Amino acid sequence: MNTKDYLNKTVTVKIDRPMGSHHPKHGFIYPINYGFIPDTISGDGEELNAYLLGVFEPVETYTGKVIAIIHRTNDDDDKLIIAPEDKTYTPDQIRALTEFQERFFKSEIITP
Repeated sequence: MNTKDYLNKTVTVKIDRPMGSHHPKHGFIYPINYGFIPDTISGDGEELNAYLLGVFEPVETYTGKVIAIIHRTNDDDDKLIIAPEDKTYTPDQIRALTEFQERFFKSEIITP
């Protein structure tokens, strides 16, 4: 499935780096929940990763709506942006909330 096909879809994300956890290699702390969509394949050959916005506590899994995609232009690893059904975020807000990790990459934010 093309990453853009996930826009506006409801998906379940498995959180393997919950809010407050440390990155295993780079040592920064995740200020938001970060995980992957099971049984998918991203451009880098791994499962499709996702940032979970609008949930302010660590969670193990979450079912929410794909409100945007961070399309990395210098990497093969797009990221889904998941949020609760009743939450919306502007591209500027998404960029600010994911800057802790996305600052290392060039990207564009794709919205529906």
